[in-house]
Amino acid sequence: MTEQTLERPTLFARPLPILVFIIIAVVLDQIVKIVVDHTLPLQEPVQLIPMLALYRTYNLGVAFSMLSGMDGWFIVGMRLIIVAFVIWLWHRTGKQRTFAHLGYALIIAGALGNLIDRFLYGHVIDYILFHTETWSFAVFNLADSFITIGAGCVILDELIQPKNADR
Repeated sequence: MTEQTLERPTLFARPLPILVFIIIAVVLDQIVKIVVDHTLPLQEPVQLIPMLALYRTYNLGVAFSMLSGMDGWFIVGMRLIIVAFVIWLWHRTGKQRTFAHLGYALIIAGALGNLIDRFLYGHVIDYILFHTETWSFAVFNLADSFITIGAGCVILDELIQPKNADR
């Protein structure tokens, strides 16, 4: 086997597959948000199981309503910088780093999904609520889940990859 054969890039290390994946994820996120926005009552829980409800609300900030007092264009600019930074990380990460590339794709898709909301509506549509009688987690959406799972994939990749000088 040649070294070139050994260095075959993982699926999401290639531009076309990652682009297709991101587009599918963003479209799915937007479809779910449109359905939620047209069918769920505003700020009224729709209980699914004892600790999980659908709860449509509008987030003016970033994840978990942080920075909700900031100017909307500041938040848009910050998201664009994050997407650009993650694309840069994706580009410079070794071609064999499967979980890192998957994580970058998920982070980009989630950031773009929420960015589209910000452009279309001036806020992000959130709708998933974990809660108990005395506690509740911040309301979030599929795009937020993509970002969280993506970050977890990048961390997992860092933990399981052998410590090589060439990564």
